[in-house]
Amino acid sequence: MRKIVFDIETSNQFSDVGSANPAALDISVVCIYDSESDAYLSFEQEQFSELWKYIESADMLIGFNSDHFDIPLLNKYYPGDLSHIKSLDLLKEVYESLGRRIKLDTIAEATLGKKKSGHGLQAIQWWRNGEKQKVIDYCIQDVKVTKEIYDYARAHNNVKYKDLGKIKEIPLDTAKWEEKRDAALTHTLPF
Repeated sequence: MRKIVFDIETSNQFSDVGSANPAALDISVVCIYDSESDAYLSFEQEQFSELWKYIESADMLIGFNSDHFDIPLLNKYYPGDLSHIKSLDLLKEVYESLGRRIKLDTIAEATLGKKKSGHGLQAIQWWRNGEKQKVIDYCIQDVKVTKEIYDYARAHNNVKYKDLGKIKEIPLDTAKWEEKRDAALTHTLPF
């Protein structure tokens, strides 16, 4: 199964566009992990034609808050409909088990013993300052953390979080995560 773990950074924020709709934002960079090549890659807008080749060859997209944020935003740029590709949103899985949303950083710290290298608002400021490599490095690190959390969850059927100083487990049913699904995707590639 070819898995693409991905994350998006934007060049603006909701207050800039006057909307809470993710598709109102603009993408600065998309970073991915491709399980087939075991590689981390980054794509700016002018490179999206290359990104689509990876996305369209995926059996599953994996992200954190990706069903609500990343996929709707990426669909703004994609000539088809990415919601037809099987996706696994780790935040959605956590919410369904725990009944509330938890930050990626909170899960990463308790589950992996590491924290993210920054936050999204910093990445917007770096982008505006022309510090593109900082944004790419930050985004790739988020992809690495998301991949490691996914791998941990698959191996242990849980992830962890800290609640009032105590580390607690969030049970996850990962048995069907990697079942293949037929996709009716409108491809951009010539077949």
